[in-house]
Amino acid sequence: MKVELVTTLKRHATKILAELHQSKEPVLITEHGQPSAYLVDVQDYDFMQRRMQILEGIAKGEKAVLENRVFTQTQAKEKMSKWLK
Repeated sequence: MKVELVTTLKRHATKILAELHQSKEPVLITEHGQPSAYLVDVQDYDFMQRRMQILEGIAKGEKAVLENRVFTQTQAKEKMSKWLK
């Protein structure tokens, strides 16, 4: 992963963005020697957000199973019957 100082980003933003779009490699921005932010390509960010939503949905489903908040197919059809007509 590429690491850049925040001052370098300020001075060479166009160049850093061009390299980012070409390499698709995230850039870690540091401030006062400490990690401050990640600079990532928009498509990669959108992909990560979609993946996170899927994983959160799976986690909710797993929690529902553990808490026994599930229905059989027959029970689900009965509960959904008013919308399925």
